[in-house]
Amino acid sequence: MSTHEPPADRDGSPAPTGADSLSRSAVVSGPEPSPERQATPDGGPVPEQSEDKPEAAEKDGEDGEDGESGGDGGSELGRSRSRDLLLLVGICLAALLLVNAFVARPFTVPSGSMEDALQPGDRLIADQLAYAFGGHPRRGDIVVFDGVGSFLPEPAGQPGFWDNVRSVGRDLGLVPAGNTVYVKRVIGVSGDRVRSTGPGAPLTVNGVPVDETSYLAPGDQPSDVAFDVVVPPGELFVLGDHRSASRDSRDHLGEPGGGFVPEDKVIGRADWVVYPFSRLTGLDRPSAFTAVTGTGGHGDQG
Repeated sequence: MSTHEPPADRDGSPAPTGADSLSRSAVVSGPEPSPERQATPDGGPVPEQSEDKPEAAEKDGEDGEDGESGGDGGSELGRSRSRDLLLLVGICLAALLLVNAFVARPFTVPSGSMEDALQPGDRLIADQLAYAFGGHPRRGDIVVFDGVGSFLPEPAGQPGFWDNVRSVGRDLGLVPAGNTVYVKRVIGVSGDRVRSTGPGAPLTVNGVPVDETSYLAPGDQPSDVAFDVVVPPGELFVLGDHRSASRDSRDHLGEPGGGFVPEDKVIGRADWVVYPFSRLTGLDRPSAFTAVTGTGGHGDQG
């Protein structure tokens, strides 16, 4: 007598029958069983993992450390950029101070004594290297100079600490030049004889008449007063272009120093008007003294 047994599956267990039976393709391609329904190798149930999930927490902790490290890196980068910016600003300031002290220095024209070449309030640049390395001011140059000892008396007593500080500040361009600094045009240099016979007559330098019409203020005379001077060695005779409104070497002829300006008091040659921008121009040496060339003094030097 034959028995009817269900065909066995490959693992030896009976194949499912009836409506609940699944095809092999359904078993293979179906979803994985949930972890709760998996079995351990000995057949027991797999213990459920703790809801605290320590591994994930540990990973989150590591990520937090990484995030904090990234924040520190950003802060350090910001500090580094700030230091670089401060260093750049410091270098620029140091370069500006060095230029002011030794190369080119700005000044503001305080009065109308040099009109029309310079107007009150004009900002000019004085070239401090113009007479360096053995050079000398030449006739016709506009120079900026310290008038102490020539146009102004020497101060009584030794300068104090703060006087020295202000002097250094002026040299560096950090402190305004003050009322001891003048700007005038060189008329006579060392060894020159400068002479005027008064209104209606031109100045003469070493006996040669000088035509100053190119720079004298309109309506002004070369000089309303008569004088006859010989410029001492190492000194200058200077006048303003607006002769009727200028206190210059003529006004100090009878004083100690005779109104002559020592060359070592010259700060620089005024080369440019840089402000206001509508008056931006170079201050070239006029041709008025060409006829005096070769008559003496060092005014013929470059």
